[in-house]
Amino acid sequence: MAEAYIVSAVRTAGGRRGGKLAGWHPVDLAAATIDAAVERAGVDPAALEDVIMGCVGQTHEQGLHVGRNAVLASKLPESVPAVSIDRQCGSSQQAIQFAAQAVLSGTQDLVLASGVESMSRVPMGATGRFTPQFEAGSPKSHRLDERYPGIAFTQFKGAEMMAQKHGFEREELDEFALHSHRKAVAATQGGAFRDEVVPVEVSDGSGGTTMHTTDEGIRFDASAEALAGLKTLEPDGRITAGNASQICDGASAVLVASEAAVKAHGLRPLARIHAFTVTGGDPVIMLEEPLFATDKALERAGMSLDDIDLFEVNEAFASVPLAWLKHTGADPERLNVNGGAIALGHPLGASGTKLMATLVHALRARGKRYGLQTMCEGGGLANVMIVEAA
Repeated sequence: MAEAYIVSAVRTAGGRRGGKLAGWHPVDLAAATIDAAVERAGVDPAALEDVIMGCVGQTHEQGLHVGRNAVLASKLPESVPAVSIDRQCGSSQQAIQFAAQAVLSGTQDLVLASGVESMSRVPMGATGRFTPQFEAGSPKSHRLDERYPGIAFTQFKGAEMMAQKHGFEREELDEFALHSHRKAVAATQGGAFRDEVVPVEVSDGSGGTTMHTTDEGIRFDASAEALAGLKTLEPDGRITAGNASQICDGASAVLVASEAAVKAHGLRPLARIHAFTVTGGDPVIMLEEPLFATDKALERAGMSLDDIDLFEVNEAFASVPLAWLKHTGADPERLNVNGGAIALGHPLGASGTKLMATLVHALRARGKRYGLQTMCEGGGLANVMIVEAA
């Protein structure tokens, strides 16, 4: 039976909006992680057969085929092709799935899955926003409006709907957010991210440069009082900037190899891709699909929740992982053990490979076997992938 292995998994440390990574062109930032993934695997760059790059804001500096541009800005030869994909926040997790499918099918042996998002330079909404009704220039068409009349699809509304549906009050969301920061602080101080982070040169603010290696969004002084003092995004709502993921700049990459490539190139697998799936559901509540996608993925894999040692559920909003925990009954101590996007940032199209880098290295560091990663995505979609540490 064919196998697909992860032989390197890297990411940049996150940068706040307008922060340390804002000076990096996203193409160059993506190229830096491509180079690092290839170098750490120890493979000939010319051996790569494709680069699949996830990116949500594919316009302006991330337009005109960001994946190919990143390859041309990297140390890879021109002979390496690329494709840019958009499955919203799950774009680079889908990139891993496409890479695994190529390898498992036997049509390719070495494929790089990657992602990039400079939310400082290409802000959310740059590619368009839904309107409640059809308007010229809106992504909402006449037919879409007929099916969903008067609805402007929005993740912020979906997050509020999830909190209300699953019965989570503002205080519970804030408590989850506080724990995310505390776990991220502990992970950073304990060196948990050392093997996955690619250092990149940034301005030190004094005319010199320094290496960016620490996620900029972590609040080392996070407190319940500070979170409680933030305004909700909607009047009488429960979601605040403090219990939602942080706008973030970043790039990440995961190199996927066949068993034949592992042997031919003398590669050292970090993990084996065990199972994966993608599902679609309600586009209005939008962010709930990871709950049901997890059920399907476990069923298809012939596994139970007890078989999984660590979970990465993207913290787009605190209501998402909390609802996922409630639905699955999973042990919260195994969830996002090094913190999540509330503390570390959510660079949209780069988050899938970013989370996979964290999950793979966390499994190995803790001597655990199986990890499950899932991501809520615009349009009511969700990817799930199960990996086994090598």
